[in-house]
Amino acid sequence: MEQILQQIAIYQADIAAAQATDANALEEFRIKYLGTKGIVKVVMGQMKDVPNEQKREFGQILNAFKELAEQKYDDLKLQAQAAPAQAQANTPDFSLPGHPLHMGSLHPLTIIRNKMVDIFKRLGFAVAEGPEIEDDWHNFGALNLPPNHPARDMQDTFYISQNPDWLLRTHTSNVQIREMMKGKLPLRVVMPGRVYRNETISARAHCFFHQIEGLAIAENISFADLKQTLYFYVREMFGQDVKIRFRPSYFPFTEPSAEMDISCLICGGKGCNVCKHSGWVEILGCGMVHPNVLTNCGIDANKYTGFAFGMGIERVAMLKYQVKDLRLFSENDVRFLRQFAGAV
Repeated sequence: MEQILQQIAIYQADIAAAQATDANALEEFRIKYLGTKGIVKVVMGQMKDVPNEQKREFGQILNAFKELAEQKYDDLKLQAQAAPAQAQANTPDFSLPGHPLHMGSLHPLTIIRNKMVDIFKRLGFAVAEGPEIEDDWHNFGALNLPPNHPARDMQDTFYISQNPDWLLRTHTSNVQIREMMKGKLPLRVVMPGRVYRNETISARAHCFFHQIEGLAIAENISFADLKQTLYFYVREMFGQDVKIRFRPSYFPFTEPSAEMDISCLICGGKGCNVCKHSGWVEILGCGMVHPNVLTNCGIDANKYTGFAFGMGIERVAMLKYQVKDLRLFSENDVRFLRQFAGAV
C-alpha cells in the first residue's frame, strides 16, 4: 500500500504542475488521467489488492485523487477557452489610428534669441560665441575695469576658488575682446550667450541669465550709427509704434555711454509694477567703445572707432510675452513651455 501511496503523491504533483494552453494539451491531460485507460482508472483498480481493514482509508485517498484530477481538468478547460480571447486582445490592431505624439517646441528664450540674431544679421552682423569660463583679462581687464572696480567684487562674480584669476563670465563682452584681438577689421558682430552673476534669485533677477551684445568697429563710426542700429532693432522686435528714449549713463568700457528705454508693453506706458509705474522699461546699455579698450586689443584708436551694446534676452522675452516672473524661464515647467508652441 505504501508503494501505491507514493505513486499517488507523484501523480498529484504532476497534476498540480500541468498546463493546457490549447485544446490539444487539454485533451492529452484528459486521456492521461481521466480516460478509460487513464491513471485514475488504473489507481482505482488497485483497490482490490488492499486489505479489508484498510479499504475505508484507502478509498478516501483514491476519491480525493480522482476529485483532484477532475477539478484540474475543469480549470484547464476554462484556461484553454480563455486563451484565444486573451491572445486576440494582446494582438495589436494595425488598422487603428496611432497615438498622437506631442510635438516639442523651442524654448521661449531660444525663440527670442533667434529673432534678435536674425534682426542683426539683416544689418550685416555676424554671430560669434566664446567660453563661459574666462580669465580676468578678457572679462575685466581689457574692458577698462580697474582692479578696484565694484564689478570685480565677490558679491557680483563667481570666481574659481582653485584659481582666482578665472571666473564664470559676467557678460558676453569677453567675446568682444576676443573678436577685436583677432585684428580683422572692419568688424560687425553680435555675441549671444549665457552669463553668471552672484545675485539673489527673484522674479526680476537670477544667478544665471542670457545676454546678446553687439559690436561694430570701423573708420568714422559715430553715435548716430549706434542710434539708428538700435532704432531698427527695437521697431523690428516690438513694433513700429513703440516709443524709444536714450538716457546718459556710465560704463567703463564705453564713452559716451547711454541706456535705452522703451515704452512699457504691458501697461502701454500708463504705469505698472513691471515698469515701476514710470511707463518706461530699460532694455539695454550702449555707447561708443572706449579708446582704452581699442588700445588694449591692439586697435589704433586714432584711426578706428566703434560702438557696442548689450541687453538681456530674458528682459526682452518678458516684455514680448508679458511674463512677470523671470524664474519661469528656467524651471522647465512643461505647462509654461507648451504655451510657446508655434510662437515666432
